[in-house]
Amino acid sequence: MRIIAGARRGRTLIAPPGNTTRPTSDRVRQALFDMLLHAPWGGRDALEDAHVLDGFAGTGALGLEALSRGAAFCSFFETDRAALAALRANITDCRMKDSTRVLPGSVLRPPKASHPCSLVFLDPPYGHALPAQALAALTPAGWIAPQALIVTETGREEEQPVADVDILAERTHGAARLWIWRAP
Repeated sequence: MRIIAGARRGRTLIAPPGNTTRPTSDRVRQALFDMLLHAPWGGRDALEDAHVLDGFAGTGALGLEALSRGAAFCSFFETDRAALAALRANITDCRMKDSTRVLPGSVLRPPKASHPCSLVFLDPPYGHALPAQALAALTPAGWIAPQALIVTETGREEEQPVADVDILAERTHGAARLWIWRAP
């Protein structure tokens, strides 16, 4: 696993041993960031100088990719100790400590945000309806900027993660399905 593009292109990322963390593959991340950069609802403004939230961060691959491509800052939520160790090592190895904040806790119980995020990644364990729960917690805590792009990865067979939103893009890649929409 590595950073695909940008200032830290080619940098190797580590993942914790075992099956508790399921990092988004390089191929899926490449497809996702291609969509973000080239879709009519995306573009360079979707990434450059963005404040990013990487909920269920695991290795931090999504947030670190966004930073490498020009995002200004990323907040990472993670609960698993081994994943936190890998995340912190990846941030250090990528030399991104000054543009990150690691919150060692659940995205389902976030503290009040110091800055709303315009790009939100939610890549939870599959099959537990966690994206809707996370957004229900993050929104009143001030983490979601108006019109923020929300990117969620679910299992291939899962239904739309949040009802009553207009999906901008939906793509299936192997066992993963990506969903993108704008926050109200």
